[in-house]
Amino acid sequence: MSRSGVPTRAERVYVELRSDILAGRRHPGERLPFADLSARYGASMGVVREALTRLAAEGLVESEPQYGFRVMPVSPDDLRHLTEARRAIEPLVLRLAVQQGGLAWEAQVVAAHHRLARTPPRAANDPDRVSEQWAEAHAEFHRTLLMGCPNPRLRAVASSLRDATELYRRWSATLDQHERDVPGEHRAMLDAVLAQDAEAAAEALSAHIQHTTDLLLANAVVVQATVDDSAIDPVVLSP
Repeated sequence: MSRSGVPTRAERVYVELRSDILAGRRHPGERLPFADLSARYGASMGVVREALTRLAAEGLVESEPQYGFRVMPVSPDDLRHLTEARRAIEPLVLRLAVQQGGLAWEAQVVAAHHRLARTPPRAANDPDRVSEQWAEAHAEFHRTLLMGCPNPRLRAVASSLRDATELYRRWSATLDQHERDVPGEHRAMLDAVLAQDAEAAAEALSAHIQHTTDLLLANAVVVQATVDDSAIDPVVLSP
């Protein structure tokens, strides 16, 4: 951002490319050639490289020696492994938080949930994309849920696992979820926290994590590059 408050060209390219990735307009494993991106976003290769470097630091793209950049690849197996790890760690952390978090932490959870519930989930100018405000509120609610755990190492592991699932989480929010009550799932976690029911809170969080995975697998959103990396094939799997 420039001193005048107007986004710089590098900031604009970063924001637009990031939005394209998170909205699914750029597929997992897709190559990101400098020339194509420069033409698409009307920017120099230096500006494009700066944007890609920032996105690589966020785990949304990766750099390959001699090949350049591509959108971070994902796979059904990776999603299942992440889900298994998250369901083992995050409910444990939340259980400890409910048991030892205290009144101040409960108040923070209430405030984070209130913000999430009042934030529109879709970007006003891009219905295919989750709004940044909702994504931030959602992340803050889940961070706050785990903040009450007194073990910093467990919190760090849980946070790392959540960060690793950001791409999956964003794509799941763009799907038709008419059979799923996401606000109700968040509310169930809040109610269990306020009731100081550690087991109910852990179970609600575990189910919430699994629902996202089931939705992605059922809708064939998890994709992987073909052998020659020239195209992207959807992998249709049963949850």
